[in-house]
Amino acid sequence: MSIKPPKKFFEPLAIGAPQPYREIPVALERMIHFFPPHVEKMRAKLPDMIAQVDVILGNLEDAIPADAKEAARQGFIEAARANTFGATGLWTRVNCLNSPWFLDDVTEIVAAVGDKLDVIMLPKVEGPWDIHFLDQLLAQLEARHGVKKPIMIHAILETALGVANVEGIASASPRMHGMSLGPADLAASRGMKTTRVGGGHPFYGVLEDTRPDQAVRTLYQQDLWHYTVAKMVDACQSNGIKAFYGPFGDFADDAACEAQFRNAFLLGCVGAWSLHPKQIEIAKTVFSPNVDEVLFAKKILEAMPDGTGAVMIDGKMQDDATWKQAKVMVDLARRVAARDPRLAEAYGL
Repeated sequence: MSIKPPKKFFEPLAIGAPQPYREIPVALERMIHFFPPHVEKMRAKLPDMIAQVDVILGNLEDAIPADAKEAARQGFIEAARANTFGATGLWTRVNCLNSPWFLDDVTEIVAAVGDKLDVIMLPKVEGPWDIHFLDQLLAQLEARHGVKKPIMIHAILETALGVANVEGIASASPRMHGMSLGPADLAASRGMKTTRVGGGHPFYGVLEDTRPDQAVRTLYQQDLWHYTVAKMVDACQSNGIKAFYGPFGDFADDAACEAQFRNAFLLGCVGAWSLHPKQIEIAKTVFSPNVDEVLFAKKILEAMPDGTGAVMIDGKMQDDATWKQAKVMVDLARRVAARDPRLAEAYGL
């Protein structure tokens, strides 16, 4: 047999480890906000930042210099111990599996603050084997240190092999929380000819046909990441986990950031990374459903309480399928309303 049977799939992988989740906890995660834990002044800002974001992530990997890796790890432990996180998720992105820092990242953090940590983000995941390794290691560490709830795994999809194996990654473990698109590393892995971190490219487009009445032909810019995001969303949704857009690196172009986030939201992503404080508000705006659409979705649910049949609302036909669409919208709106009084009032929730 090539796969675990269901009963084995949900067994703890170490004696004394917590029972794996059968369903991942419901949480609002519109943005995963990164901070560098080795920078003391950034750690000092955390109490205010925790109140503003849905997820706070201590970054140990890319953008942390090699000579600051250990300081970042200890800074994250210090920050986790010093703060109360409430409804805000506490995550860390550890170094990749083939680095000299990965093992110490995981063993030291779980030992010190395993009960406060919600998710470990694992970079450069190439297949289910990477998830299996971390899954087993976490179970052993949880058992050793008496961690009471399972620490989830979030994979970054940033290599061509990872994209090829996206279904296997998504279904590799009950610890799987979700996955994020890592466009910069993925571009390098694929041999794409761009130095941008996410977003579009002016040379990637479709040129309109020649017309006798028009001398200049327009190039319509296309989305480099549409295929990969859609493939990732399908893999995540079919396995009951969450899909996220990753980083948008041009901090000077808020409009392009918002457009990229919105494309991901419409395709099914639940959130994105925020690497700069102003991207927090962009993510809040984009990944909170539109007020008018929520109000219309509520009309559908009220008109079809059991989700069957067909009705006309404002001249538009609604049936079982649109009822499901409306429920997705209203369920998300309820999670947003629980954290945002202004939107709660606008949604009427």
